[in-house]
Amino acid sequence: MKAMNKSVSTPSLAQRLTPFRHRRGEALASLGGFAVDAGRIQVLEGPAAFRQQLIDAIGRAHRRIIIVALYLENDEAGREVMQALHAARIANPQLGIDVFVDGHRARRGLLGHGQSAGNAAMYREYAQRFGEGVRVWGVPVQNRELFGVLHLKGMVIDDTVIYSGASLNNVYLHRHERYRLDRYHLIDSAALADSLAWFAFTNLRDNAAVVRLDQPDPPPFRERPQAIRDLRQQLRSAHYTVAGQRLAAGEVSVTPLAGFGRKDNALNAVILDLVRCARQHIVLMTPYFNLPRPVRVALGQALRRGCRIDMMVGDKCANDFYIPPDQPFKKIGLLPYLYEANLRRFVSTHKRHLARGQLNLWLWRHEANSFHLKGMLVDDTHALLTGNNLNPRAWALDLENGLLIRDPHQLLRERHQAEWERLRQHATRLVDTHDLQNPRSYPPSARKLLKRIRRFRFHHLLNRLL
Repeated sequence: MKAMNKSVSTPSLAQRLTPFRHRRGEALASLGGFAVDAGRIQVLEGPAAFRQQLIDAIGRAHRRIIIVALYLENDEAGREVMQALHAARIANPQLGIDVFVDGHRARRGLLGHGQSAGNAAMYREYAQRFGEGVRVWGVPVQNRELFGVLHLKGMVIDDTVIYSGASLNNVYLHRHERYRLDRYHLIDSAALADSLAWFAFTNLRDNAAVVRLDQPDPPPFRERPQAIRDLRQQLRSAHYTVAGQRLAAGEVSVTPLAGFGRKDNALNAVILDLVRCARQHIVLMTPYFNLPRPVRVALGQALRRGCRIDMMVGDKCANDFYIPPDQPFKKIGLLPYLYEANLRRFVSTHKRHLARGQLNLWLWRHEANSFHLKGMLVDDTHALLTGNNLNPRAWALDLENGLLIRDPHQLLRERHQAEWERLRQHATRLVDTHDLQNPRSYPPSARKLLKRIRRFRFHHLLNRLL
């Protein structure tokens, strides 16, 4: 792996104590980046294309495959990926294959579906059938899943980076009729691929808290609390290594960013800088409308200085936790209604900007499919690809990452515009709160739970954990 000479900087203590107005743009200005030919960046059109690209790339791999995702599910799509990984290893025994998933998530079943051995049982099954050539690593970012998960994204296959906020299962990969929409980008860059691989190996694979889930009887995480604390401490200062490369004609700069915890979080700092430094137009996408307070404040400031903002969120019916009224209600099904309540408050606060078209809220809904978009486009010169949901959980609890693309000559502008137009095909513009369902018409079980949460003021705590 090539040596790299500059790290992504994070604010010092003195910088954190300085008022925000004196620091605007500082995080962006201090970044290095990899020079990448704009022609080597592709935008895939949907989850089916993403699945096909992933399977084909695995089959062509000759040196390394590194997959980092929240989970690799024990369903048809997950098994298709596992089958492809083991087939690639059998065809080429020198191929190194490492899969990193959240350790807690891999050892439980789906929420609301009872006890289960989880996805780890599938990893062991494939290892027993085909050998241990595909290493699956369980990463415990926190002692309990409730308080944070491995939410890094990005796959390295030889010298290509496949970046998406999607995990790997039937709906994310559009294996059957339903799909969960995300964003999908391919970047051919050996240096960027090396940086993502280095981060995964140095901070995750070689850590004492991380266990092999493809081997029999992996030790329970509750037996290694000190190792998990040490991992958390390491991740708070972890960063990708990047080069300080000058851009030649036809090139853009790509910077990988990591973020964990509320303090000295490079990804959070860049997100805020993108909003604070925007001059004309911000496009922001989030699947769960629960913006961290610093982001809400920065967006309000951007509106007041005349910036136009387009935000795309999922309709509550397009939320992956939504339960149709004709099915038995479970407590987890309350989440889409909580997100809609947050959206209603945001609409009420900014109704003046909505009315004059300076703020456009796009509500995405397409049949029974679900919505998982995240990321930003700013002034046709910056794009953020990320798995960060732009919520308090991502801001402070989960281990997140992203790829910042700086494009001063707007070489990718047409590709970004085509993606944005494609995403809006199933979105409607929200005009005011009357465009949202009246809470009085919610299912009785949802109304009852919402009243109880408000009565005991639990909604503030829930928003921090969701």
